[in-house]
Amino acid sequence: MSVQELSIRILVSFFILLILTRMMGRKEISQLTFFNFVSGITVGTIAGSLAINKNLSIWSGIFALSGWALLTVIMGFLDIKSKKARIIIEGQPVILIKQGRIMEDELRKVRLDVDALNTLLRKKNVFAITDVEYAIFETDGTLSIMKKEALQPVTKLDMNIMKIKTEIFPISTEVVSDGKINLSNLGKLHLDQDWLKQQLAGAGVRSLSEVFYAEIQKDGTLYIDKRDDSIH
Repeated sequence: MSVQELSIRILVSFFILLILTRMMGRKEISQLTFFNFVSGITVGTIAGSLAINKNLSIWSGIFALSGWALLTVIMGFLDIKSKKARIIIEGQPVILIKQGRIMEDELRKVRLDVDALNTLLRKKNVFAITDVEYAIFETDGTLSIMKKEALQPVTKLDMNIMKIKTEIFPISTEVVSDGKINLSNLGKLHLDQDWLKQQLAGAGVRSLSEVFYAEIQKDGTLYIDKRDDSIH
């Protein structure tokens, strides 16, 4: 391979990779799920082959890169539009510690042992499992932690003399996503669709399709995010 051909290949692969990574979005870096990890490695490998593999024609390399990037964009679109597709592609968050107790079955499902769990906890400055109320293993491999109430840092709201609302539920829980009711979560909270629809109607929501996301807060109130939100 001549220096001239190598230079052309490097420039082509560089700019094609730059354009395609911009198309695929920041999620490839900011929220590195297993699918994003595989996608990033594959795109990088194809780009590397395009740059230095003389047996791969430039047009074939461009086609391969574009094809893979297009599939990634399509998967990202499905991820946004369909919760079922999102679960298949990325999986779901898993509760590893619930009310201070380790969920052994869930730990096995995500192929973690107690030592690995303790390592993740220490990275969050938690050195005792007894300090944890909830620990959730996210789809990007990170661990989200809610410490027991007595160990949580004091906030300005805690110092306010206003009456603090009584907590009804142990954790904020999703009940509507992409305009669809999460019946499983409602059942866990011992609530039904009629209750939810009454709450939505009281908030001025005429149709469930207007709701992008809704979750029940710890104090029993309903947080609603509508689809027509705009930034001014």
